[in-house]
Amino acid sequence: MTHSLIEILPEQISDNPFTLIGRDWMLVTAGTLDAFNMMTASWGALGELWGKHVAICYVRPHRYTFQFMEASAYYTLNFFDESYRHVLDFCGSQSGRTVNKAQATGLTPVAGSGGAVYFAQARLVLECRKLYAQDLIPDCFVDPMIALRNYPQQDYHRMYVGEIVRCLARDVRAAQKPA
Repeated sequence: MTHSLIEILPEQISDNPFTLIGRDWMLVTAGTLDAFNMMTASWGALGELWGKHVAICYVRPHRYTFQFMEASAYYTLNFFDESYRHVLDFCGSQSGRTVNKAQATGLTPVAGSGGAVYFAQARLVLECRKLYAQDLIPDCFVDPMIALRNYPQQDYHRMYVGEIVRCLARDVRAAQKPA
């Protein structure tokens, strides 16, 4: 089921960011309608940096989404209702190299204002313009146990900081209108 999305200001996001990212998860998506991929993520951040509203996400170089993140000026973070948990599980366990995840899950891709793809079924979408990318550096971990626990294969993430250029949220007014 899709619902209307309306543009809101980032300050109007009412979700707790710890719950939104860490528990609810998100689909990080990059590319265009012609070629894109998405992956499930539960690491990230929302906040202020360099005088801008930003969203930060992390992608390992071996993930198929990585090549799209590298080639794209924009990416999206897509958040869904709990009823889409199976979609997030699928997108986190299957590779876009071997399966068309949007087709397999029934997600409807939509081109955002910067050309990046988001999904019509999302309840919250953050369209982001890449500002900065940096590989995590092993020697910079002040607590070496974090690196040991999270990177036994030394496949460190690349961090992407993006300016939130557009924020879309489910129009609850449209969802509540009587049929």
